[in-house]
Amino acid sequence: MRASLVIPTLNEAASIGFVLRAFRAAAESANQRFFFRNPIDWEVLVIDGPSTDGTADEARKEGARVISEPRKGYGRAYRTGFAAATGEIIATADGDASYPVQEIPWFALDLLEHRLDFLTCDRLSYLDSKAMTTEHRLGNWMLNFSLRAFFHSALQGAPARVLRDSQSGMWIFRREILDRLKLTQDGMAFSEELKLEVLIRGLRFEETPIRYSERWGAPKLSSWRDGARNMLFLFQKRFELSREKRQGYDQHLLEHPEGAPR
Repeated sequence: MRASLVIPTLNEAASIGFVLRAFRAAAESANQRFFFRNPIDWEVLVIDGPSTDGTADEARKEGARVISEPRKGYGRAYRTGFAAATGEIIATADGDASYPVQEIPWFALDLLEHRLDFLTCDRLSYLDSKAMTTEHRLGNWMLNFSLRAFFHSALQGAPARVLRDSQSGMWIFRREILDRLKLTQDGMAFSEELKLEVLIRGLRFEETPIRYSERWGAPKLSSWRDGARNMLFLFQKRFELSREKRQGYDQHLLEHPEGAPR
């Protein structure tokens, strides 16, 4: 089986080598212990900003395939990476050492054994106080609350009927589901768009807690600017779904006028 790890980077030279070595060691261990009958052949794709600090060179030293993506945006990097990935399974993480990449092979096992389509990671349940600023925590709470309020019906398909961390950037999923998803966002809203699309389309979904760590280097996220854009996306997505539902109902009445209410 072939799988792909996709990592977007922007000036992560100090941490990317550590991240890739940690992942490779875990992948080799998992192949020896759990996948020895059918080892997973992992490819690593680094989608670079492009960086100016030698991130691409450091990634290549660790055996990663580097794709330069000059267009800005977190979501843009992932959409480019997904298009280039060749694995049956795709996993994601950041290049700043904040996500536990050593857990990815075990999450892939969980995905396969439980016949899931999509597994996302929850950073908030076991959050280290140093891993996220108070401002960032508040922004996450507001976005999570809004998503639950706007998309209550979609969350009926999630375990415990809740999505704890709509902004997490660590996912493991089957590549084949991408053809069923409508992914449009180039910015940070891509993360919540991806999860919402999975839930709306009724795919088999699971959320699992992880240990999220303090990032290496200065943060690139602007809590208020990116938070406002994410909130705007939620409003737009809710309106779009309501319109699609209404159009579908109107089309049903045209095809089956006997079903119209009297």
